[in-house]
Amino acid sequence: MNIGLFTDTYFPQVSGVATSIKTLRDELEAQGHNVYIFTTTDPKVSKGQVEPGIFRFSSVPFVSFTDRRIAVRGLFKAYRLAKELDLDIIHNQTEFSLGWMGKVIARALHIPCIHTYHTMYQDYLHYIANGRIVKPRNVKQFASVYLAHMTGVIAPSERVLNVLEGYGVKSPIRIIPTGINLDQYQEADSPEVTSALRKELGYHEDTPVILSLSRLAFEKNIHEVIEAVPDILKRQPDAQLLIVGDGPAKETLENQVHDLNLDDHVTFTGEVSNDAVHHYYQMADVFVSASDSESQGLTYIEALASDLPIVVMRSPYTDELIDDPAIGSSFQKKSELVSKTIQYLGMNANGEDASKRAAKLEEISADKFVKRVVRFYKDSQITLEESESEPISLFRGPRG
Repeated sequence: MNIGLFTDTYFPQVSGVATSIKTLRDELEAQGHNVYIFTTTDPKVSKGQVEPGIFRFSSVPFVSFTDRRIAVRGLFKAYRLAKELDLDIIHNQTEFSLGWMGKVIARALHIPCIHTYHTMYQDYLHYIANGRIVKPRNVKQFASVYLAHMTGVIAPSERVLNVLEGYGVKSPIRIIPTGINLDQYQEADSPEVTSALRKELGYHEDTPVILSLSRLAFEKNIHEVIEAVPDILKRQPDAQLLIVGDGPAKETLENQVHDLNLDDHVTFTGEVSNDAVHHYYQMADVFVSASDSESQGLTYIEALASDLPIVVMRSPYTDELIDDPAIGSSFQKKSELVSKTIQYLGMNANGEDASKRAAKLEEISADKFVKRVVRFYKDSQITLEESESEPISLFRGPRG
């Protein structure tokens, strides 16, 4: 199949969405499909840079969310490219500029348009005028309009499905958890690599390391993890919190650490390349997150693939994910975050726990993920053939 992935977010931008799209592209190509990325320009990509299979469209930073971008033109260029590439299906990954382009072009070419609903926007309204203008009801209205007449919608989790059904979305929805490339995370680092990274960070071989790895955004609630550190230190005085990532909340979090006199126990790495992330998982002892905005929790899965237990904020998604203490625990109060983190710091790894994590991961491997997506593509082609017979021109009047 010739597949067009339309997205406002792609590498070199760092995000869970960008990672999931890269995984999808790589696995589709490994299975013999031709995949083309339609995305935005990026300041880190020079205008003349050659990127095989990637087409970028002029863009500007998105409102207050300045490290994300939105295309400002390119519909007719994208239409011509899609037609020349003889796309069989368009798979949108955004509800904004490129998403609308993909929807219009798919209808013009009489091909299916699938959409993955990645982001729970009600958790991000503070980025737009501190939440004073756009309200949750507006998100519902926007999503309902955008998803109307979509050939199919992918929900990465039960939580997303429930939200979309609550919005009244009528398009066929299928739950397909986003997969990850397990090989990168399951291939254990040599003791020398782990030792070198610990030394670089100023840790001893036996230093208990609590890992927080995500975009440093306010909705990730990293401040709650930092607030728990003094209580953790009362019971584990040599513990260290390692915060990996970058983002708009970094300065605020650094000030919080300083105000709490935790500079000797909390380390910020800044942004780490996607290819190096697995080293940080493998040198840590427990992964912790207080985020309540996760729709697919890719960092949780990456931690599990690295044989690292997780302690995360309870949500419908984590209730679905965590079904055994070997995988991890969820919390709702700071005292639970503290006690469960201490519990995992004091546990020794064993084969039974590793096998339980492996069983959980088997269901969300990149290979299974893409097979489910391709099945949905093919089902959507059949659905479209049954429901429509005449293509609609992108331009006024009948095509050709």
